[in-house]
Amino acid sequence: MTSVVPTPDITPPPTQDELPCDDGIPMESQRHKMQMDLLLDTLQFWLDQREDGYISGNMFVYFSTRQIRNQDFRGPDFFAVVGVPKKERKSWVVWEEGQAPNVVIELLSDSTRNEDKTWKKEIYQNQLRVPEYFWYDPFNPEDWAGFYLKGGEYEPLERDRNNRYISHELGLALVQWFGTYKDVETVWLRWETLEGELLPTERELSQQAQQQAQQAQQKNEKLAAKLLELGIDPDEL
Repeated sequence: MTSVVPTPDITPPPTQDELPCDDGIPMESQRHKMQMDLLLDTLQFWLDQREDGYISGNMFVYFSTRQIRNQDFRGPDFFAVVGVPKKERKSWVVWEEGQAPNVVIELLSDSTRNEDKTWKKEIYQNQLRVPEYFWYDPFNPEDWAGFYLKGGEYEPLERDRNNRYISHELGLALVQWFGTYKDVETVWLRWETLEGELLPTERELSQQAQQQAQQAQQKNEKLAAKLLELGIDPDEL
């Protein structure tokens, strides 16, 4: 007589709909929130020109069931992923997506500086295997560093001759930019092309469109005035 071996009850890991997606804890300061917004705002311009990809900030990233049991739900201040469908997510769940973020940026503060430089960096290196990791202090631009994964360990990135960190994962550069964003003038961290052109914010795109429209109108007015000088009515053309 053949005995029947019972099938073990294997519970599948939870989905993003079953996992917490918000801890209710705000970012360290208004400056930190604005810096995250600027990174997202400008990279959205890049994302809009792609058929794939995902960017987010201050979102939970899940990579193991142990992490769930420990209720360690804090996520990166900014991350970007390439090669994935463009859709809305509640959180980033590695076992659902099939991959971890390609790029992570942490914004340093007095309360997070140590963990961002130690155990969080180790998680991105050893658990998530994030190819590129950067940190930046919005109140101290000198505290800025980048790393790339090589042989399973992070190696420091060197800045190029223009003092930029190159993200080979995104094909873009991170640059320090002194300017005004949301009425605050300071040194911001921004994305730019490898050729040195800043990725614009939504407001900058709107201003560029207005300037182009004004220039076109001025050109038409000059042309109309010239035609009138020649005795030609532009309205009859």
